[in-house]
Amino acid sequence: MSTSAATTPSAVAAPSAVAAPPVAPHTRREDVFALLTGALLISLGLHLLESGGAVTGGTPGLGLLLSHATPLPFAVVYLAVNLPFVILGLVQRGWAFTVRTAVAVALVAALTLVHPHALAIADIPLAYAALVGNLLAGVGIIVLFRHGASIAGFGVLALVCQERYGWRAGYVQLACDAVVLALSVAVVPPATLLASAVGAVVLNLVLALNHRPGRYLGA
Repeated sequence: MSTSAATTPSAVAAPSAVAAPPVAPHTRREDVFALLTGALLISLGLHLLESGGAVTGGTPGLGLLLSHATPLPFAVVYLAVNLPFVILGLVQRGWAFTVRTAVAVALVAALTLVHPHALAIADIPLAYAALVGNLLAGVGIIVLFRHGASIAGFGVLALVCQERYGWRAGYVQLACDAVVLALSVAVVPPATLLASAVGAVVLNLVLALNHRPGRYLGA
């Protein structure tokens, strides 16, 4: 007795591939709210770090380091060290990214001037400041990344390397942060440097685990 064609393996329909959901771009209102949110989280994290005497990586860490070593306020130093990276962002990633990034940098600098008056911290443990400060900054940077912005500095370099070479942004930034922390040896005591190094690793793990190619479909 012949087997019915309906039951032969060749007649069994292969399961259809599930179509990828369409990518819905962020609205301008969402981008504005994200810039404010990201800048607030980053600046608050930096306020905790500065209050605890810790340092971190990237241009925020470089700004904190120079503010510890000189009489210049953090906001001024932070804007100055980020200027070359804003220019790099313009050359490599275009006007939209650069404008968003410039706004984010300005917001972070401005909010670092507000936090000491709104949230004065007289005494905060170094370990807590290093851990929570870097976690807040890392989440804030993720928010900016996912809305086409950054806080300039090594973040621009990390994004360019991720998009061009497939290197994870968090690992690229971790390597750059190691250089900043190495420079901190001349300014901060060993215990502070150790806690700061652990905090910088935490920040970059947040980036590496939450921002990589194919992981997020927002635009």
